[in-house]
Amino acid sequence: MKKPIPFILLAIVAVLAFLPLGAAATAKPGDPLNSGDTAWLITASALVLLMTPGLSFFYGGMVGFKNVVSTMLQSVIALGVISLVWVAVGFGLAFGDDIGGLGIIGNPMTFWMFNGVGGDTAALGAASGMKLTIPLLVFSMFQLKFAIITPALITGSFAERVRFSSYLLFMVLFSLIIYCPLAHATWHPDGLFFGWGVKDFAGGTVVHMSAGWAALAGALILGRRKAHVHGHEHIPANVPFVLLGTGMLWFGWFGFNAGSALKANGDAAIAFATTNTASAAAMLGWIFFDWLMGKKPSALGACIGAVVGLVAVTPAAGFVTVAQSITIGLVASVISNLAVHLRTKSTLDDTLDVFPCHGVGGMTGMIFTAIFAALPADGSVTRMSLMIAHGKALVLVSVFAFVGSFILYKITDLIIPLRVTPEQEDEGLDLSQHGETALGAEIFAGSKA
Repeated sequence: MKKPIPFILLAIVAVLAFLPLGAAATAKPGDPLNSGDTAWLITASALVLLMTPGLSFFYGGMVGFKNVVSTMLQSVIALGVISLVWVAVGFGLAFGDDIGGLGIIGNPMTFWMFNGVGGDTAALGAASGMKLTIPLLVFSMFQLKFAIITPALITGSFAERVRFSSYLLFMVLFSLIIYCPLAHATWHPDGLFFGWGVKDFAGGTVVHMSAGWAALAGALILGRRKAHVHGHEHIPANVPFVLLGTGMLWFGWFGFNAGSALKANGDAAIAFATTNTASAAAMLGWIFFDWLMGKKPSALGACIGAVVGLVAVTPAAGFVTVAQSITIGLVASVISNLAVHLRTKSTLDDTLDVFPCHGVGGMTGMIFTAIFAALPADGSVTRMSLMIAHGKALVLVSVFAFVGSFILYKITDLIIPLRVTPEQEDEGLDLSQHGETALGAEIFAGSKA
């Protein structure tokens, strides 16, 4: 009865789309529409979308050759799955009217099937705490791209051994139960962390910490790869793919961070500059640290370092100076490099080091945001109060993302086994899960013969 599951899920979505489950709330009007802001956010949304194919190249080049297609597809498929989930209930859960005044989750009926989400501006929050100057539809599409890439980031931790169908189920559960509540708590004006004064410009907690802790839980539950257990050396399939993916990620990250200003203004300009500078510093910091430790400066190291810098500066991008972003990038690169080294000495098989890079990098960025972020001139926020707020958020997000994801993996495994069989793992996920190979039909036909 496992094969009909995809058809059943599609049928449920199709039926729910037409059910009269309640009238959508009427969005409160925002500030007058600004054409410059709108043009920039449409552009930024496209830039952020490009990051997911970029991630597929980044991850695909790092895995073994017989798992390149499957690993790349695990990122790209999120474009389809999460887009529909977001339209149905995800946007409402993240940015709908707060339920119960707890600041934890939004009402999915607020924007059910994008009812009420159109070309007009809107104000979010009970007291209209966020007045948009862009159409609510553009804002929703911009936020969708964040929701897409977050579960895709997780896939690097369990690459080369996860069943495709179980991953699809986990992705949906993670997005609804982990990602959407964190987005609501952090970015909605009535959210819990927002009310504490937590500063997360573009997703240090919502995206990178949640993905990092979910990745750690996934690596623990799925266990080590057979080749890893037997001591076989892992050989990346295509380093040029990693270089290409890094370029696409770096390019798209300008939309990720600068777009999070939600305006074409000075904050966007600052975020643009700090994003580039932190990544540059982290790239050099990673390879120089490797050099000091007696390793050769590698292309993989340069690429991983650059991404760690992008991760670490994400929560701070619009709140810090360009000079401070250099410190963030350098320190994060060394800390994540050491975390990767410690991981290699353990039995943990986080295939592509998602937790050391995104989890640790995201936490480092949140800490530096509390240390460096500019404070209001009126003295309403002190450095100590900001650091306490960030400390509490770090602990809560870490526990929620790790424990919640651990439970979701277990639930998924009960419905569809998470791990492929040993025979399928030996064959490679490209053939066993998708009937394809990176070399094309000729090689596939030869392998079947």
